[in-house]
Amino acid sequence: MISVRRIRLTIIVFFLALLSSCDTGPHQLRLVIPTQPEDRSIVEELSSLLDDKALVRLLLTDSPLSEEAALDAIVSGEADIALVSNNLPFRSEIATVMPLYPTVLHIGRREGSSPFTGPEMLRNATVYAGPEGSSSRYVFERIAERMNLRTDEFHYVSAVEDLPDFVVIFSPISPKRIAEIRDLQTGFSEFRLWSMGTAAAIGNGSIVDAAVLLNPHLRPFVIPIGTYGELTQEAIVTVAVDKILVARRDLDSAVVYDLINEILRLRPALAAKRPGLFQQLSDDFDISRSTYIVHAGTQAYLQRSAPTVYERYSGIAEVTVTLIVALGSALFASIRIFKMRRKNRIDTFYTQTITLQRSVTDSTGAEELARVIKEVRSLQTTAFDLLVDEKLAADESFRIFITLSNDVMRQLGDTAAQRRKSDA
Repeated sequence: MISVRRIRLTIIVFFLALLSSCDTGPHQLRLVIPTQPEDRSIVEELSSLLDDKALVRLLLTDSPLSEEAALDAIVSGEADIALVSNNLPFRSEIATVMPLYPTVLHIGRREGSSPFTGPEMLRNATVYAGPEGSSSRYVFERIAERMNLRTDEFHYVSAVEDLPDFVVIFSPISPKRIAEIRDLQTGFSEFRLWSMGTAAAIGNGSIVDAAVLLNPHLRPFVIPIGTYGELTQEAIVTVAVDKILVARRDLDSAVVYDLINEILRLRPALAAKRPGLFQQLSDDFDISRSTYIVHAGTQAYLQRSAPTVYERYSGIAEVTVTLIVALGSALFASIRIFKMRRKNRIDTFYTQTITLQRSVTDSTGAEELARVIKEVRSLQTTAFDLLVDEKLAADESFRIFITLSNDVMRQLGDTAAQRRKSDA
């Protein structure tokens, strides 16, 4: 009795465990906290908007990391996804999930900082290019490298408030950022934004076109007049790069698919909280400028409306079936016509044989009977020749003709024999 109870208890526990395993809840992804305050605020808002009913939840890491360090964390498995700029070096272990919003390159210069131009204006200059490992620092280092400047020929500062000679930073244009830069302009009136040309020169071989040509992940961008008050008394031509969500290549495609769905579901709320950033984020977002390979889950989402293999080839299949039916019908008709022609030929032999038989009367002489028998035998010979040439078929009609012709020749032979006896 005790053993039966134990068995029942074991079965109940098993089914309870099975039912509990079916309700796995939302999938949790570890998201790296960015070092930039604006980016950090955005990922925190995104995480808070994903409620308990969402298919995916975001768990923020304990401490912020630079963009390069965030990629290292993803590769090592310490994190699942990160928000980084699309201009970092390619890494084969990283895959693009989706672009979120553009960040714009702001190049500022303090008036009177240096009378020189070109590489000389950066020698012994102080530069703010964001924190170490950021996309802004990466871009400035590439500029300095092309100018053949050594790292000891200029000096980094940790904040704009340190009054650097140059500011090189990627930043999203948002109401909060506009207010911050206007406040900065009030305290440091000698700063000016540098433009890479005029808006009319874009697409006509200008310096911004050269920058985009050598860096396909960038795109031309125009900061409108008055965006930053006195800093933008004229339109500022610069470049922009997307902030993108990235993940490990081997992250579950279904989870990435659900993550994209959830973010696009939250798009109105994100656009309301951050005017100017998320309005251009569409269901069919563009990944053609991606530095990294496209994640399989992203590709599945973008091709969600693409025709299936059956739909794609159903038209061809319908045409093929139609052609097969048409060819079959034509073949069937040809066979019928061929058989009909054969039958028409054998019918001719029937007609001629019966005509020869009817031509014999009581007054027909022996010589005439011999001639008729010879003609019937000739018809048989012709029929066999056509049979060998496959112009007649060895079917029932042919056998009937041979029987008919043999009967006619035997009948005519009997008639000829009787007449010879009567004549004798």
